[in-house]
Amino acid sequence: MGTHLTRIRTRDAGGRRLRGTLLALTAAGAVLLTGCSASDGGSSADHADKSGGRTLPLPAPDRPTGDAQGAQEGEQTGAPDREIAPSPDYLSTFALDVDTASYGYARRTLAGGRVPDPSTVRPEEFVNSFRQDYRRPDGNGFTVTVDGARTDDERWSLVRVGLATRAAEDERERPPAALTFVIDISGSMAEPGRLDLAKDSLDVMTDRLRDDDSVALVTFSDKAETVLPMTRLGDRRGRVHDAIGSLEPTDSTNLGAGVDRGYETAVEGLREGATNRVVLISDALANTGDTDADSILERISDARREHGVTLFGVGVGSDYGDALMERLADKGDGHTVYVSDRDEARTVFCDQLPRNIDLTARDAKAQVAFDPQTVEQFRLIGYDNRAVADEDFRDDRVDGGEVGPGHTVTALYAVRTRPGASGHLATASVRWLDPDTRAPHEESGPLEAGSLDGDLWTADRSLQVAAVAAYFADGLRAGDARFDALPGALPLGELATRADRLADDSEDPAVRGLATALEQANRLKG
Repeated sequence: MGTHLTRIRTRDAGGRRLRGTLLALTAAGAVLLTGCSASDGGSSADHADKSGGRTLPLPAPDRPTGDAQGAQEGEQTGAPDREIAPSPDYLSTFALDVDTASYGYARRTLAGGRVPDPSTVRPEEFVNSFRQDYRRPDGNGFTVTVDGARTDDERWSLVRVGLATRAAEDERERPPAALTFVIDISGSMAEPGRLDLAKDSLDVMTDRLRDDDSVALVTFSDKAETVLPMTRLGDRRGRVHDAIGSLEPTDSTNLGAGVDRGYETAVEGLREGATNRVVLISDALANTGDTDADSILERISDARREHGVTLFGVGVGSDYGDALMERLADKGDGHTVYVSDRDEARTVFCDQLPRNIDLTARDAKAQVAFDPQTVEQFRLIGYDNRAVADEDFRDDRVDGGEVGPGHTVTALYAVRTRPGASGHLATASVRWLDPDTRAPHEESGPLEAGSLDGDLWTADRSLQVAAVAAYFADGLRAGDARFDALPGALPLGELATRADRLADDSEDPAVRGLATALEQANRLKG
């Protein structure tokens, strides 16, 4: 959803009354569409009324219901460069995203004495870099938590939609993994903190994986080569260590050839009953061969769609091709992280990757239906590249996001309520496919206007952290005409002070890192 979607268009009062009447007539059907199953992962075909008798706003229909009526009050207007059908009023739909690379790269850039380019700053990745304590489901799928609080800007609130998957299983309980590592050995990877960091982390990870896991290694510079075919670990770890030790930086960066060969190797070594994944490690500074993400992804589409091989991107380097890596991961049914030092790399390779090998949801999408009786305007913060047409929410052919166990996904909205608003405010729904059966499921959660009575800066600590992270991203993009400021935004210095207090209260190293990055940004931006 491009940033120009944030501009909100208003209409005359007569049009509002007519639309209000039409919405009132159709809203009764929402109970059937949003009364989804609880944490037992019931299908969207389960039409039990979970609304407690309330009339809920109408989510997107299963298919488009006629010609568009044009932009209306509250609607986020369509982008001229995106062919997204005009949506019904008061709906916001996006594919889930658990990427965190944008925040990691911003921290690295600030620590190096530079302000990151605004185009590399994605607010949702800042927000999703911090732990949230949402209630978790027992099985596959999601729980939905919706809350919020008032900002310092009149009638504007921040609404938080929190989605959580089940806790990560014990390492012994997960399915075996078949991991194909695609490693950039171009000349730029010779810089400290790139190839050396990857080799160290892969060595440690190899010793921590289970005997029934498999590993393959593919390298690329001006051309790609399979250094190690898919190899069951067992007593062959020495062979893997030798292959890792042989990696040395050479020539240019033909990333397209590397991804091609990586997927070929993954398919050749495909294991039934295992989680098959390609892990791309690169600074993504492609300068040879195919450098277009869409073209690269088209060539590997069969491996992605028929065999379910997902892509996990690990970015490295002070100069980093953020846009290319992010698009590859988003469209490659995966996600990205960025690592800048040994501790971060070992956390990613030795803790996060083994824990998140499994999937709990495929093609996951979220849709929030705001109540026109209580909401005047709204704006989704971030997810600029993850927009989904509202009518495609229940079209399971439309790509969503892949999410594993132990993840949380947070979406923040800036919401302007109507004067004296009370009653129902919004309903958030998430739809996903079972990773094994591809059966669709949904879950929903409501929010009442009365829940927004509290002040943001005295609200739940994790909501405050999410707000600071979102406002931080907003501050880094300030001054760029492509991005509009958020309601209730605070100066970077004040955000740094709030982050410092939150770090003291929580004793969370991640929040302490946020405070440090804010202090650096405040000094650099003056």
